[in-house]
Amino acid sequence: MPVPMSGESVLREVSLATPLPEQFVGRTVAGIAYDSRKVQRDFLFFAFAGANADGRQFAMEAMARGACAVVSEQAAPDGFAGHWIQVAHARQALALASRNFFGKPDEQVQFTGITGTNGKTTTAYLLDAILRSAGKITAIIGTIEYRIAGEVRNAVNTTPESLDVVQLAYELQQCGGTHLTMEVSSHALALDRVYGLHFHTAVFTNLTQDHLDFHQTLESYAAAKRLLFNPRGTRTPEWSVLNQDDPASQSMTPSSDGQVVWYGMQSRAALYAENIQSGFYGLSFDLTWGGQRQPVRSALAGRVNVWNVLAATGAALSYGLDLQTIAKGIESCKAVPGRFERIDCGQPFLVVVDFAHTEAALRNVIQLTREMVKAPGRVITLFGCGGDRDRTKRPLMGAVAAELSDYVVLTSDNPRSEDPLGIMNDVMVGLGRYDTPHISEPNRAIAIGKALVMAQRGDAVLFAGKGHEAYQILKDRTLDFDDRVAARAALQSMGYTKQS
Repeated sequence: MPVPMSGESVLREVSLATPLPEQFVGRTVAGIAYDSRKVQRDFLFFAFAGANADGRQFAMEAMARGACAVVSEQAAPDGFAGHWIQVAHARQALALASRNFFGKPDEQVQFTGITGTNGKTTTAYLLDAILRSAGKITAIIGTIEYRIAGEVRNAVNTTPESLDVVQLAYELQQCGGTHLTMEVSSHALALDRVYGLHFHTAVFTNLTQDHLDFHQTLESYAAAKRLLFNPRGTRTPEWSVLNQDDPASQSMTPSSDGQVVWYGMQSRAALYAENIQSGFYGLSFDLTWGGQRQPVRSALAGRVNVWNVLAATGAALSYGLDLQTIAKGIESCKAVPGRFERIDCGQPFLVVVDFAHTEAALRNVIQLTREMVKAPGRVITLFGCGGDRDRTKRPLMGAVAAELSDYVVLTSDNPRSEDPLGIMNDVMVGLGRYDTPHISEPNRAIAIGKALVMAQRGDAVLFAGKGHEAYQILKDRTLDFDDRVAARAALQSMGYTKQS
């Protein structure tokens, strides 16, 4: 934790709806929290209005723990006796206050933000591998984990609150680190979790339908992504890395000066791939940039990962790394957890687990699985759709699975507050458009066993939707559940005992 600062210093640049309380002026701020359980003496507590709870109800607890003041968009509740600071935008205020308190680490550590519907995690892992291969001390913040100078921590959100981002960057800075790579979700951008933070490099992967439960329209979803390239509260990135092959990239172009790297599969892009060879054990192709050509090998399978490699390469170029160093880093990235991850217990058929949970991602991963199967081998796809999320993508995913698979096992994903059978019925609207054989089994563990039992030599079984997740969220509880663990257990029960 940095040295305590005066309240005025912490709240500098924060837009206040009311002046600072006179008694607060000159008070020392020893820390910042938005969770009342983490408040310590002389902490500044930010009370957010949430979907299910009013943050003001935790203000009394924060004060009892020693908070020096409460910051909120709302007025103080009746009877509140402490220092209450009302602001126009609480999350923007949190971002600015956190950045001030931790000494603006985004000016010392170079931030790379990666946004897009699919490919964020893989691109982040690739870039981090490149930077570490180049001798950098790094951090990565994303869906799977947070990693600070080699220390691994559990990921709470794909993109955490601004306070957490800034504190992680500060910790990296204290370790002598120089580069922080983070996935930046559309939710985080829309909710100002990265407000005021400066990104040296911003990367866009692609845009397909997702999260319409939150954004309502694809246009609104794209507008949220655009905030990484044309941000609020700070200057535009020095570099933008954009996918020439995705039409949505045109709207991501920064409105002010900054260098742009366009990448793609064709030579019209400044950074492109040639001579692509793809197989189960990985990729090989030539990177072409500025008249230079560099052979590249990657353990990641499938042509879709060519885009991810190109995106990571574009970001690495923004830091002045040469193609040979970049190629070495790409080769060092052997796998990304839950992204086309192979489960091998000695069975005579392919089993893979993938995070694909959108129509486009499911299409890509089934097509990739198909490439690995020689006739007459079949592709057996198991998947479900999450509850409390965009319902309109459910029949679309059902149709894709039925169109591209030889057999479909429809099951439950993370149903959350919804009835799993209701979610599955939504999926059946699309699945029923084809005559593809299928079964429905809401218990995911049982469904995994059924999919594996029907597999024959030369087939491929794909478990899609949950990838690296080690849990399943139900209406009344969260279960310990991992597709990879369940698949190994089922295979072992079938007599396959090789350790993978």
